Amino acid sequence: MEKTEKNCFGVLNKVFPVGKDGLREIVPSCFDCPDRKACLQAAMTTKKGLAFRNELLARSPVVGVAARIRRWSEKKEISRLLKQKKGKQI
Repeated sequence: MEKTEKNCFGVLNKVFPVGKDGLREIVPSCFDCPDRKACLQAAMTTKKGLAFRNELLARSPVVGVAARIRRWSEKKEISRLLKQKKGKQI
């Protein structure tokens, strides 16, 4: 049996939309979906998902040298992934 993806699979604004209070929230119907983990992971690797991850890093407090290095590394990885996605769309 072949696995079919729903039209919302991996679409950040459908599976993790911004709520009324300006925070992202999971759609209640996603809780019963067996693909919720893979779907959210796919959404976070899209261009919008990477931008969201970058925004979270910018807002998070950094204490200590190790945390600064970890944050720099994560921002560098997100930047690399965004450039990679940009190259695929051309």
